[in-house]
Amino acid sequence: MPPQFVGVTGLPRAGSTLLCQMLAMHPQIHCEGHSSPLCNLLLGIRRMVSDDQFFLAQLDRTFESAYGHLSNAMQGFLRGWHHDSAKPVVVDKNRAWLHAIEMLLQLAPEARLLVCVRELGQIYGSIEAQHQRTVLVDFIDHLADYDRLGRADLLFARDKAIGAPLVSLNAVQDLSADIHKRLYFVRFEDLMDRPAACMSHLFAWLGLSPFEISPERLATGVPESDSHYRMKFLHRQHTRISAPAVHEIPPRIQAQIEATHAWFYKLYYPNRIRPAEPT
Repeated sequence: MPPQFVGVTGLPRAGSTLLCQMLAMHPQIHCEGHSSPLCNLLLGIRRMVSDDQFFLAQLDRTFESAYGHLSNAMQGFLRGWHHDSAKPVVVDKNRAWLHAIEMLLQLAPEARLLVCVRELGQIYGSIEAQHQRTVLVDFIDHLADYDRLGRADLLFARDKAIGAPLVSLNAVQDLSADIHKRLYFVRFEDLMDRPAACMSHLFAWLGLSPFEISPERLATGVPESDSHYRMKFLHRQHTRISAPAVHEIPPRIQAQIEATHAWFYKLYYPNRIRPAEPT
């Protein structure tokens, strides 16, 4: 029986590195921790085969068998990626898994996703603070020449670091109830405040045996490459949990973030919603 597939996805700077670090400590979980190309490769296979003339010709004549070939091949690719794991659960980290959730469940019906979220102003603040520490190096998508407001606008664009996963999060509202049961949302703030309790609940949700995480004694694994992200999105592992300092966000940037993404705060941070101003 193949291991249960668990994807780690969600927003950047929202604790996915720490979450994977703690998941890897459970004796029933295989988790390499760093970002995986598996989701990107499966999406690439889908795009490639959809343009392949030989495959399209087979769909005309023998749709069921041709589509079955494709399904079996992509399922084999997914299962084969972690074929060397002897543990009952494998964890694969990629922010695109939430975007590809319906494809994933076609290939691995037992799959579940852990979705990392964090207050959006602090995500922006974390990225901007790291940029100020590395201001002589540009972003991979060349955002350094913009002022802070302009950079914030672009970071939240639909195809950028914060905006792209936000689009996938917004689309969750349109998914079926059965798919919703496969999603577990992990708030960064809860992970910082109550790490042991959060992980205990998460392990139970995954159907695993109880395992206590000690926030003061964390095991570390293979570090992720940060130069690929031009050192703007660090993935540091630590031996203990220490909450980061709160970033001071310019008021108009924070107000713009909250106004533009009011749906996000309503779903994940309802206590932050401000009452309407009296008219």
